[in-house]
Amino acid sequence: MDRIEVENLNVYFGETHILKNITTKIKDYEVTALIGPSGCGKSTFLRSLNRMHDTSPTFRKEGKILLDGEEIYSPKIDVVNLRKKVGMVFQKANPFPKSIFENVAYGLRIHGIGDEDYITQTVEDSLKSAALWDQVEDKLNKSALSLSGGQQQRLCIARTIAVKPEVILMDEPCSALDPIATTKIEELIHKLKKNYTIIIVTHNMQQATRVSKYTSFFFSGEIIESDLTEKLFISPENKKTEDYITGRFG
Repeated sequence: MDRIEVENLNVYFGETHILKNITTKIKDYEVTALIGPSGCGKSTFLRSLNRMHDTSPTFRKEGKILLDGEEIYSPKIDVVNLRKKVGMVFQKANPFPKSIFENVAYGLRIHGIGDEDYITQTVEDSLKSAALWDQVEDKLNKSALSLSGGQQQRLCIARTIAVKPEVILMDEPCSALDPIATTKIEELIHKLKKNYTIIIVTHNMQQATRVSKYTSFFFSGEIIESDLTEKLFISPENKKTEDYITGRFG
C-alpha cells in the first residue's frame, strides 16, 4: 500500500525552481532512501512532506502531496496534526534543554494530554522503542544535554514516536555520529519499520543499501530513478544514476 503519493510536485523559493515535476509513491511500513549529490533537492523534498517550508515567505508549490489520499496542503488540513502524523528527525540531534523525561513527554503535553500515568507509560515505551531505556531509566530527571550524541539522536527518535506518527522523516540522522552510534541508529530503523513508514535522506550510499528497501536518486531537483534499492545499486537503468553510485561525481 502507498502511504504517500506525490504527483507533479514543483517547489519554488522566490524565482528559484528547486524541485521539478516530482512524481513518486512511498510504500507503507518500508524504508525509502533518498540519495543524490548535495543541493539536489533531497531535503527540500523531505521537508515538503510535513510542511516544514510553511514559515518561508518565498516558498511556493505546485502539484499534489497526498497522505492517505488527502492533500496535505489543503486549507482544511491542521498543520499541527499533520506534523503529529508525519514526524521529523533532523541531521543534528536537537534535544530540548529539559530533562530526558520531559523531552519525550513534550509532544504529548503540547497535544493536550494531561494524564500523567499515560504520559509516564508512553515515555517508557518510546524510550524502549528507541533502544535507550536501559541506559537512561535511572536518570530520567537529568538533562537531555548530558547524553552522548548518539543517545541524543535516539532520544529525538523517542520524542518523535511518542505521539504515534504514521510516517517518520529522517534527514541524514547519522551524519554527525561515529560508526558505533550509526550502527545503533540503523538497527533501530530496522525495528521501527514494522510500525512506521520511514523516509531517510542519506549521503552514505552504503547506509542506503543497509537500511532501505526502496531508493530514489535525486539530481538537479528531479528524481532520475526510483526502484528497489538492490536493483538500483546493482543494475541502474539511467547513466546518471550509475555515474553517481560508482563515484564518478557527487
